[in-house]
Amino acid sequence: MQTLQVDLGERSYPIHIGSDILQHTGEWIRARHAASRLVLITNPVVEQYWGAPVLASLHQAHYAISKVVVPEGERHKTLATFNRIIAHMLRAGCDRSTMVLALGGGVIGDLAGYAAAAYMRGVRFIQIPTTLLAQVDASIGGKVGVNHALGKNMMGAFHQPQMVVIDTMTLATLPQRELVCGLAEIIKHAAITDAAYFEQIEQNLPHLLSCDSHLLTSIIAQSCQIKAALVSRDEREETGWRALLNFGHTVGHALEAAGHFETLRHGEAVILGMLAEAYLSKAAGKLSAHELQRLEHLLQRLPLNTALVRISLDEIMHFMQRDKKAQSGVPRMVLLRAIGAAECTADWPVAALAEALQYALAAFPQKLN
Repeated sequence: MQTLQVDLGERSYPIHIGSDILQHTGEWIRARHAASRLVLITNPVVEQYWGAPVLASLHQAHYAISKVVVPEGERHKTLATFNRIIAHMLRAGCDRSTMVLALGGGVIGDLAGYAAAAYMRGVRFIQIPTTLLAQVDASIGGKVGVNHALGKNMMGAFHQPQMVVIDTMTLATLPQRELVCGLAEIIKHAAITDAAYFEQIEQNLPHLLSCDSHLLTSIIAQSCQIKAALVSRDEREETGWRALLNFGHTVGHALEAAGHFETLRHGEAVILGMLAEAYLSKAAGKLSAHELQRLEHLLQRLPLNTALVRISLDEIMHFMQRDKKAQSGVPRMVLLRAIGAAECTADWPVAALAEALQYALAAFPQKLN
């Protein structure tokens, strides 16, 4: 097992990464935190596979536990589901010493974290991510929230977890489509910060797609380290460093919202977003044609199906203008200067957006049906 640290002063917390470590969850909580009771938030699929070992660990640590099972999927990351969690906590008599546990992917982590941030003006929570995407990205950094019909993650908070427990065994039950979503975030981390890491992924992608356990543990740790370092440097996205993690997300979030959070998974939208934003990087004179081609070739090796899309450029621009990074209605974009180097800017070639979107879609001509 490896343990990393997110350094945020008194809000610092560990990230435990290993295989078959869910059984230690209860003892780790007991050793670090006093809590009157625990509330476990999960979905039916995750509960079926991983609810029992987590609950057994918590019972062994002699905690009083209640559970909320919410529907699976991004379309349920709403105020209605948030309200259901809050209502459960009120009925259960939860107080300010209650701790919330998020067992699931990014949707569960965002919902549970937002409920923890809001309940009685803030209670503690722990992330137990079970998808690759959540393990390398969503569970770290304290961004929590819910979607609105007019935009993704438009209601939320910064609320850091007390601990992140990453058990790589959970990836054995992950559908390939979800694995690909996680690999998208891993490639993003490499593209914006580390050319050598990018090359490592290029060389080992087949092994990652086949869920090589030892390699995945190493890759997860490297991505967690990148995310932790950027969060530690810029917790609330005020100096520009953390904003680099939004590479692929300005366009990606707009694609998700345009599809009503049903057509594309988050990681799939980020794949298309990275290609579009890399194309814009080249159009802006920042990224070479060779490096754009490198990124395209790596992403094309992912088994992505794009049943999307009838793209309306006006609709995409509408959602981009509502993006949280936008200033005075001008979308800010993360552009690559090279593989391993990026910047966030409002100065990007808007006139090339349609070409960039078509370029991204043309890279993945398959249809789901």
